[in-house]
Amino acid sequence: MKEGLEMIPLEQAVEILKGLVSPAEGEELVPLSQARGRILSRDMAAPLDNPPFDRSPLDGYALRGADLAGASRETPAVLSVVAEVCAGGWFGGTVKPGQAVRIMTGGAIPAGCDCVVRQEDTDYGEDTVHIYRAVEAGQNYCWAGEDIQKGSTLMKAGEKLTPVHIGVLAGQGFAQVPVRPRLRAAIISTGDEIVPVGTPLAPGKIYNSSLFTLRARLEELGAEVVLAESLGDDPALVARAVEDACAKAQVVITTGGVSVGKKDIIHEVLPLCGARRLFWRVEMKPGTPIICAERKGVPLCCLSGNPFAAIATFELIVRPMLARMAGDPDMAYRRTTGRMGEDFPKRSPGRRFIRAHYRDGIVTLGRQNHSSGALYSMVGCNCLVDIEPGNRGLKAGDRVRVVLL
Repeated sequence: MKEGLEMIPLEQAVEILKGLVSPAEGEELVPLSQARGRILSRDMAAPLDNPPFDRSPLDGYALRGADLAGASRETPAVLSVVAEVCAGGWFGGTVKPGQAVRIMTGGAIPAGCDCVVRQEDTDYGEDTVHIYRAVEAGQNYCWAGEDIQKGSTLMKAGEKLTPVHIGVLAGQGFAQVPVRPRLRAAIISTGDEIVPVGTPLAPGKIYNSSLFTLRARLEELGAEVVLAESLGDDPALVARAVEDACAKAQVVITTGGVSVGKKDIIHEVLPLCGARRLFWRVEMKPGTPIICAERKGVPLCCLSGNPFAAIATFELIVRPMLARMAGDPDMAYRRTTGRMGEDFPKRSPGRRFIRAHYRDGIVTLGRQNHSSGALYSMVGCNCLVDIEPGNRGLKAGDRVRVVLL
């Protein structure tokens, strides 16, 4: 059925999809080297102090501060050097009064020492050392657990692992990290006009750019694409493909066949595969004829076959749902406001989104092809300008709503 359904606002479409899903459960262990960008599935506690021992922050001599009382260039303190400790080394004895240990940055401070004097304040002695200034107990001294104390909570479940998180975990000796499973997504492109890249382009045919655009974007957002295929305008064939995709993925995205033309087959595909339609047509341009459905709890998002319309509806409608499913707030887009750096004179009878670039509060448009079928003008864009219905054109300096991608 292609008639009888009213268009719904964008925000309502987003809430319908978000209400259909919940944050993914489960856990998998991944190597630390592959954990960047993943979401922790449980709290992580520190198994050891960091640093794990008292250590020196500089090259010098570890000793007792009391042995340096009154030391100066005129009256240096003279101590016996009983050992040398480099980073990774260890002195197992106890340093006594009148003794010192030559120590390098990162070296473990031996028992009996309570400070470190920098080597620039000495004569660099090896058997005995002359020290030209007094140093108090605790000076130039890094304590065990100064950065992290054993048993403390390093990170909470739900945190997204950045390079700094990875470094902290490495410093605690973790080789593997418990994370939430990646969101599994499937993509199906439809259309007799589409041919695979790398094959000759016959008259009337086009290459399948949307499949690659959406796959790359899903992977960039952290999802795992478990299926990506292109099919012709055969409703029964596409219905079987959707059924297969729903068995493998947590979300299925299709492109093409959503409007009212002879080859807009998704209206036939949904009942054939047992899917329940949630809505058809959203008050926005491009991408008005988006269809969203669910099949056995799996969201089915059917986007326009036009490249920019597909990416716009993916960003604005599908992406907030994915963020909820992944439990990753960073996956959702952000909104702000800016001022137009140039004119956009075209009228917008309905709500319209145009591609643009946002920097320091200023919005520029770059290439001026805003057709829903044009993708190249999206290159270099980092936002969409949200133009309200009835706008008679934008002028430089006008304040506008911006969706940051």
